[in-house]
Amino acid sequence: MTTTSLFTRDQVPALHAAIHDIVATTPVTDIHTHLYAPEFGGLLLWGIDEVLTYHYLIAEFFRASDMPSAQFWALDKQGQADAIWEALFIRQSPIGEACRGPLTVLDRLGLDVASRDLPQYRAWFAEQDPRRFLETVFEVARLKAAVMTNDPFDAAERPVWEAGYAGHPLLKAALRIDPLLNDWANAQERLKGWGYAVEAGLGAKTLAEVRRFLGDWVKRMQALYMAVSLPPEFAMPDKGPRGTLIEECVIPVAHEFNIPFAMMVGVRRQVNPLLKLAGDGVGTSDPAAVAYLCAKYPQNKFMVTMLSREDQHTLCVVARKFRNLLLFGCWWFLNNPSLIEEMTRMRLELLGPTVVPQHSDARILEQVIYKWEHSRVVIAKVLCDKYGDLVRTGWTVTRAEVERDVEGLLGGNFWRFLGRSL
Repeated sequence: MTTTSLFTRDQVPALHAAIHDIVATTPVTDIHTHLYAPEFGGLLLWGIDEVLTYHYLIAEFFRASDMPSAQFWALDKQGQADAIWEALFIRQSPIGEACRGPLTVLDRLGLDVASRDLPQYRAWFAEQDPRRFLETVFEVARLKAAVMTNDPFDAAERPVWEAGYAGHPLLKAALRIDPLLNDWANAQERLKGWGYAVEAGLGAKTLAEVRRFLGDWVKRMQALYMAVSLPPEFAMPDKGPRGTLIEECVIPVAHEFNIPFAMMVGVRRQVNPLLKLAGDGVGTSDPAAVAYLCAKYPQNKFMVTMLSREDQHTLCVVARKFRNLLLFGCWWFLNNPSLIEEMTRMRLELLGPTVVPQHSDARILEQVIYKWEHSRVVIAKVLCDKYGDLVRTGWTVTRAEVERDVEGLLGGNFWRFLGRSL
């Protein structure tokens, strides 16, 4: 073997160079996003005004500006983008991660960041065709596939599926069931309107009908998994509607279709209602709820990410005990380089390369460019340290072994956990 494919303790710099190259160029499966195929029309958000008015930046805008919230919300999208640009990019340096992101996007798309010319950027985006632009963004971000978040309770999304949406080669579906699990009182009324014989009380007939509803939509969407966002207070076992629906409906349907149940735990909604979508916060959760489900249902698969930094160590320990649990991503408030690095180190040290260290959670198409570029740099940095530690013991590492491990971390572990291929 040549020194470019086999690395020993005397070749750490060459090993590090190879790791950075492999992580930067390996195609990614982004396992959780809020993107949509172009067939969903306005649900696919893209363009500089959408990038600038994402709730990450809105929250920071209200810290940097004295504009009353009512005045801001009365502005149209372009007006809000102009206000955010002025407050966060012109009147102060955009050093926060949420601000750095749009600049990375502009640069990688070939626009002149130094010009600070927002009207010019806006004109460039206006010339793009969304179908081709989606492909361009995926090429720039080196994504080979992404998983959408698909909610049959969404009045704008549901008709697209009912009209026979046939899928997109770059975008896969995941069945989102937040209204079902977090607001049963309203969900059951909607289910009745759609022809499912459900009642407020969760009797045997109602549970059977909920299972039928879930099965119908898993099949319609060809969903890769079912998913829910849960509050910090989420606990199992739970004799209330949420716990009953999970154990009596979600678990058996997930097992029937051999798909995971993905839980995103720790969102505290509307800490500041004046900020609307930007007003959500975070709370610490109890990973014991995850351990309960993994232990009671070993035949089922679970995917979990938690929003609070304080929950990460306990969650890693839970994952050491249950091979039916896949940890994924650094979500929302954790999507910052310092925290991505800390969490990735912890996961690799406790679980080896058996996790999915990142997902973009992108709601705006172009966000996948910066979220993946920034994350790849951090992931490569951590891997350099870990492989460096390894070869210093006398163990040798080949380029093919690094490529194998990185492929797993950037999506392969997800596909193998599902028991299928892209």
